Amino acid sequence: MIINRKEMARAKLEKLKNGYSAFAETKEVADIIEKELKKLDIPVHIDRTEHGCWFIPQEPKA
Repeated sequence: MIINRKEMARAKLEKLKNGYSAFAETKEVADIIEKELKKLDIPVHIDRTEHGCWFIPQEPKA
């Protein structure tokens, strides 16, 4: 089975857009998510660990 990393990143971006946290297991997927988050200007806290990267949605600053 082939896993499409771009599709995986898109699914995680949708979770973030809906206010849910997302976990990226690989640097490649994390990089795609970060790049898209910058384009969309979605504020998130990024917690990098040795096992992957957590993206946690933040409330927009008022």
